[in-house]
Amino acid sequence: MDRYIEKYVRYLEIEKGYSAHTILNYRKDLKEFGKFLGEALIDSVDYLNLRKFLSLLKEKNLKSRTISRKLSCLRSFFRFLNREGLLKNDPTSALSSPKLEHYLPVFLTEDEVTKLIEAPDTKELSGLRDKAIIETLYSTGMRVSELVGLNLENIDFIGAVIKVRGKGKKERLVPIGDKALRVIRDYIGRRKQEQPAVFLNKNGRRITDRGIRLILDKYISLTALRENISPHSLRHSFATHLLNRGADLRSVQELLGHANLSTTQIYTHLTTDKLKSVYDKAHPRA
Repeated sequence: MDRYIEKYVRYLEIEKGYSAHTILNYRKDLKEFGKFLGEALIDSVDYLNLRKFLSLLKEKNLKSRTISRKLSCLRSFFRFLNREGLLKNDPTSALSSPKLEHYLPVFLTEDEVTKLIEAPDTKELSGLRDKAIIETLYSTGMRVSELVGLNLENIDFIGAVIKVRGKGKKERLVPIGDKALRVIRDYIGRRKQEQPAVFLNKNGRRITDRGIRLILDKYISLTALRENISPHSLRHSFATHLLNRGADLRSVQELLGHANLSTTQIYTHLTTDKLKSVYDKAHPRA
């Protein structure tokens, strides 16, 4: 099983261009399935094995979205093995996905974002870096993995745009605000290390996804914001605030780097309160 997993992981990394975070999760899910199989051979896996594995996942009271993600991983894995001629059949072809619960992304209000941005102590280099990270995530709406991979050469300080490398190694240009650019410039000017990476950890190396999570947790605690906030919440806030202020869905789709408009449409559910407010003020019979 392990050698098949490593073949598949190399495929995801080299040909699909998946992020290190995504690959880590895929490997973890496949290792879990390998542990379930035990001594059984990969070519002996059939529909009944997979149903039993999914039943065990349900017994752990995992959310249907988590189970669906694991199933998606298995589908992709077995499809790859079948395509490469390593397996004669794809045992996942007859499996149906669990029904997903409705999910609305968590986002911050504009006041909460301001509170979070102003929390770091910029007299310290680490605080200046932290403020630059929060400003950049909110100003651009980029994913944490995209921010981690950001190099100095990707930032056009004059044109106020950043070249972002997204999922599948697809590149896009996103605007960045003056306030974010100013604090990035201040941070780069004050740090001693000459590194291509924009954001560094305390050891002078490129910061990790986990490092950014810990930074955000620190300031959420300091500002007494809600506990269910993640770095991705800033991306959700970016999209929601743009739509609330009149941006069109297609433009937000381009800024977020979504391949399908349906992925972006989830944010329209978050703007209902804004629409109700406009309706109450404008409609003569409201």
